[in-house]
Parts: sequence; structure tokens; C-alpha cells
Amino acid sequence: MLSALASAGALLTSAAVVHADPSKATPEVGYNYSEVETPRIAGTGGALRASSNSLSALFINPANLAATRVYHIGAFAQIWPEASRQSYGAGAVDSIVSSSRIAGGVGATYNIQDADGMNRRWTDIRFALAYPIADQLFLGLGGRYTWLYQNGLGPLGTSLASSGLPNARIVRGFGLDAGATLRPNEHFAFSVVGNNLTNPDTGFQPTSVGGGIALSFGDFGGEVDGVADFTTWDHTTARAMVGLEGLFADHLEVRLGYRYDSGAESHGVGGGLGYVEKNFDLDASVRRTVVGEGATAIVFGFTYHLDSSGLVPSSSEAF
Repeated sequence: MLSALASAGALLTSAAVVHADPSKATPEVGYNYSEVETPRIAGTGGALRASSNSLSALFINPANLAATRVYHIGAFAQIWPEASRQSYGAGAVDSIVSSSRIAGGVGATYNIQDADGMNRRWTDIRFALAYPIADQLFLGLGGRYTWLYQNGLGPLGTSLASSGLPNARIVRGFGLDAGATLRPNEHFAFSVVGNNLTNPDTGFQPTSVGGGIALSFGDFGGEVDGVADFTTWDHTTARAMVGLEGLFADHLEVRLGYRYDSGAESHGVGGGLGYVEKNFDLDASVRRTVVGEGATAIVFGFTYHLDSSGLVPSSSEAF
């Protein structure tokens, strides 16, 4: 699986048409809009607001924590070569233990970015609760707390006298997320999600509103998402995403995705593979800009299904 993803990444890189130095990434591209991507999110280009569950729901739509009955713990890593960024995260989600049907999740990532004299470190903590209003309607609230410190070079180094940033605290604040998902039947899902609704007024915690429409039949599904970003750039920008997923031979997960970013004026494609068993799944994905500023995201993840211990029947990531 890993060799296949490496080959796909090489093909995407060689096919890219970039209009900027591919060895660098602007802050907006390198920071990725404060979005935390699991392999499933990255592999579908981010088109997962309506059909996510498990750890992916924790980071993209808190309402979907209640959409399936799971008790999962997992870890993942992200590598962004052009942005000189690495992210390492872990999380846990549970929708089976509470007798009140409340689902919950908590997760955290530690992030490192060293590029062109910028030394940035930040911690992103997420927590969320969700409740099924009915068998078809799910509501969720999530919080995020971010600490971000950055060193930056001035003409003579990192000192304030040189206009540098000597380990300056850039961000330390809270953001509120909210989501709702309607699943009128087993084939359709509709969602709306708001991120950082407390309006922190910083590109490190951008306020955005998005949604998705998903269609699934058996082991195959697809989704179209859209997001309006009100903070990152000097005007409201949009991101549009399309994702496809399929499960083959009961174990092999295949994902494809496309993403358009009007702020960065870029088009990106991605793909991923996963192997799923009753008690675990292992995933890896690559997303690459093919038009616009060069940017690559490589994501690996592992999830253990505590529900496979017999509390409830195992329920892996749904399509």
C-alpha cells in the first residue's frame, strides 16, 4: 500500500503545473487554514462534511460523531514538504457508552513548521459533543484551543531590535465549531458546519461556514463540499471539494479527491488507500496541488476499534 501511494505521489508531483517556487509555501498554504486532516479527509480532498464519522468527524463536523456507533482511538501524522511542516496527532471518539446517546470526542495535534527563518510551534486541542435528535438528524458542538509561538528573522536576527520575533506568542485562544447533518435515508446526507464562530479575527483561527451533500450506495459513495472563508485573505474566499470512496473485497479502501481554492487560486488532487479489519484500520493519503502554488500533504493514520471488543458490533468508517 505504501509503495503504491509513493508512486502516486511522484506522478502527482511530476504532473504539477506551479506558478511559484515549489520549495516554499505562503503562510496561508503552509498553515492549511488551521484544518486538521486525517488520511480519510486528505484522500477525499476535504469533501467529508456530510459522510464523516469516527476521528474524521471530530476534526471536520462534530455532528457526525453521533451518526455511527463507534468507540475508536487513533493516531496520525501529516508531512508538508514545501511548507517544512510536520503535524502529529491523536484522538478518541465514543458514541456507545453514554446511556443518553450523547457522543463525544477529544483530540490534539502538535505542529512544527520551520521555513525561511520562521520557527513556528503550535498545539491544537479539539473536543466535541453530538446528539441524535432523531435517527436522521444529528447536531454537534465542538471547541478548539490553540497555542501558537513563532520565531522570525529580522535584518539582524530574531531580536525585537531587529524587527524579529523572539519566540513570540502569536495565538492563544478558543474557537467554537457547530454542525448539523441530515440523513433522510441510507443513501443521502446533507450537512452544514461553522468553524471558529466566536470570530477570533485571525488567519490562524479563520471563521468559515461550509457544507456538503453525500450520496452512497452500498460500499461506494461520493460527496461535494463547499466552504466560505471570511478571515484568511483580505476578502471572502471559497473552497470547493469533491471526494469519492469505495470498499473492495471487504478490506481495501480506495479514495480520490479534488479541491479548488479561490484564495490561493489553486487546484489540487489527492488519493488514498486503507486496509480495514474488524478491530483496526490503517490508512495513508497524498494530496498535491496541480495548478497554483506547489503544496503536498502526506498523511498516515492508524485507528483501533475498541467497539470490536464486543460492546457493540464493529462499525468502521462508513461510506
